[in-house]
Amino acid sequence: MGSGRLVRGTGPTGLNRIDLEREEERSHAMDIQLKKKFLELWKRYFNGAELPIVFYYSDNAGDIEIVKKPSGHACIIGVLNKVRKGRALSFNMDSIGCFGAKRYIGYDKQIMPDFEYFLSCGIPGKIEGERYKRSPEIVREIMKNMPDFDAPAKYIIFKRWDSLDKNDNPEVVIFYATADILSGLFTLAGFDETESNSVIAPFSSGCGSIVMHPYLEKDMPRPRCIIGMFDVSARPFVQSKILTFSVPMMKFERMISNMKESFLITPSWKKVRSRIARSK
Repeated sequence: MGSGRLVRGTGPTGLNRIDLEREEERSHAMDIQLKKKFLELWKRYFNGAELPIVFYYSDNAGDIEIVKKPSGHACIIGVLNKVRKGRALSFNMDSIGCFGAKRYIGYDKQIMPDFEYFLSCGIPGKIEGERYKRSPEIVREIMKNMPDFDAPAKYIIFKRWDSLDKNDNPEVVIFYATADILSGLFTLAGFDETESNSVIAPFSSGCGSIVMHPYLEKDMPRPRCIIGMFDVSARPFVQSKILTFSVPMMKFERMISNMKESFLITPSWKKVRSRIARSK
């Protein structure tokens, strides 16, 4: 697919076409006032729950630590736990120790041999199947329609929201969230939309759900949010009650602008917010 504009049917979003064009034309360098605004509102309405991380692509990692080539297989979801704790990291193709992650982050389009058996029933004596799909035939059909893309730059850079500076260019925002926080993010995502599918949960690897799918959404006329981390293989690398909620940056800016007039100011959310505070 490449990194150019993708086409999908449009629907009402609260923005007309002129507004969308202006959004696309403006610079996406980090707005420090937006950063501060979200931090204040997140503390107010979500009781300072875990901050999201972001990613963007760049040909220059600058002074950000480049993850070293792993000695064997390594799930990127486990490495990203360091970013959740505030450590900025950049990855290039050599930093990624999983064939799937290389594909879902845009560095390699190759698929491992016999992948349709790996994802389903396996091959006795050769491949242990993950049994995520009933048969190799189902996997083959899925792969016919599986999106892919070329990483637009040498590095993919991950930072926590509070670590962003004016030189950063966040493209996707990723929340690691419990059910109560997910309910707030899900409802906020649909606040200014008339269609009911402003959030989707595609079948995907853990890394695909936080990188590939939301990244491909960012160039849509109506970008959607992605609920993810349902991948059983990735689950051991996150806490048992955590799922992810990934938002293209343009959509996220709208969500921030809507917070003060949304359900977040109601008594109903106050009850949920109190439970969020107790669970910290």
